[in-house]
Amino acid sequence: MQLGIRLHDIAKGTLPERLAIAKDQGFACGHLALSKVIDEYSTADSALTPGYAMYLKKLFAEYNIDVAVLGCYLNLANPNEQKLKETQERYKAHIRFASLLGCGVVGTETGAPNETYSYEEACHSEDALQIFIQNVTPVVRYAEQMGVILAIEPVFKHIVYNPARARKVLDAIDSPNLQIILDPVNMLDISNYKEQKEIVKEAIDLLGREVAVVHIKDYQVADDKLKSVAAGTGEMDYSDLMQFMKKEKPYIHATLEDTVPDNAVAARKHIQKLWEEA
Repeated sequence: MQLGIRLHDIAKGTLPERLAIAKDQGFACGHLALSKVIDEYSTADSALTPGYAMYLKKLFAEYNIDVAVLGCYLNLANPNEQKLKETQERYKAHIRFASLLGCGVVGTETGAPNETYSYEEACHSEDALQIFIQNVTPVVRYAEQMGVILAIEPVFKHIVYNPARARKVLDAIDSPNLQIILDPVNMLDISNYKEQKEIVKEAIDLLGREVAVVHIKDYQVADDKLKSVAAGTGEMDYSDLMQFMKKEKPYIHATLEDTVPDNAVAARKHIQKLWEEA
């Protein structure tokens, strides 16, 4: 695997400064959320020109770091039609940008059927799933035209909250340009974390073929709540995930999440050790 990090989890600085730190810390790839790591330049849709993409491509190459994920984590189930249209155009701008940047995937979560992108019982309804499928389909078709992979990330508090829902989306849209970011912790909640091994196995069984990127973090349980933390600082069992990656996904991009500058290297070493022992 090629271990990476979210660039916005690195100590604040310019993008070249963050990339230098990522390289020094031993990371091979990065998750790039433009608006979270670039302050000195615009990241508006109209700013995402071919020249900008090629500049970033050369910059990442200078540090020998891949762009594993170009993040565009917006709500594709927003009931406000104008805002939904703006969101779809934002995805298309990222897809065009990605086609020249040479990144692995444009990554997204799957939203909520409200304007605040907040969890409610309706998130897990069949109606919400159909809304998401309807709204993401034109984005996927655009990705096909541009030769880019759009990857969805199941999250318990969003519309696509488990492996079975993700499978339904993949089957409904039926496109090789729609794939999966597998983040096992994101599918866990205080209500199901004790079944983590079963959930990971189900994800591998149902989605393994389409897994393009893996996100790695950990979780802790306190005060009847589940909190995401850096890898190696919680209760996550990585054994099945490591074996899956090692056997079936050679050189896959795997990016750490929820690290802080002080524990990023320790998290990387922890996961690397588990990988070597798998």
